Amino acid sequence: MVKIDLFGTPMVATRIGEEWQLFRESDTGLLSRVHEVVFPPGMDESELCGYLDDIFHELATERHPRVRRRS
Repeated sequence: MVKIDLFGTPMVATRIGEEWQLFRESDTGLLSRVHEVVFPPGMDESELCGYLDDIFHELATERHPRVRRRS
């Protein structure tokens, strides 16, 4: 599981078998699947943030200029 800050929105990417799946994370920790995002087969964990940054770049703001990993 990879925790991601998608331009200020908490997300989680999880690998299910050979496929990455993306989830929105609520304030209470509940996860909601984002079906609209499909990751290319064979994508490495190190490529997730860059890929999501490319897809959602229009959500960038001065306060949240990029997609990044959360700890």
